[in-house]
Amino acid sequence: MPGQKRRYNVRFPPQRRIKKIMQKDTEVGRIAMAVPVIIRALEMFLKSLLTKTCLITQSKLSAVVSIAHKQCIESEKLFHFLKDLAERTSTTAAQKDNRGMNVW
Repeated sequence: MPGQKRRYNVRFPPQRRIKKIMQKDTEVGRIAMAVPVIIRALEMFLKSLLTKTCLITQSKLSAVVSIAHKQCIESEKLFHFLKDLAERTSTTAAQKDNRGMNVW
């Protein structure tokens, strides 16, 4: 139906897969009971990051989120720890783009 928003019910990533990865390491396998809490915290963090990035993308009248939309990380105090990573990523992407390669 045109005009209706699609709602995606995607959980990232599957709990079983994370639990298997954590159990492979002997030290990490001991905290397997905390896996659901860690997964939920990750889901909440990603939802917050993507929601705020989406708002910035929509305010710029864009339909695609790209590396250039790192404004969310720079403007939100919550994402302050990601600033170094965002700077390195944008520098690497700019170098690839200058060589004529596709950024994605």
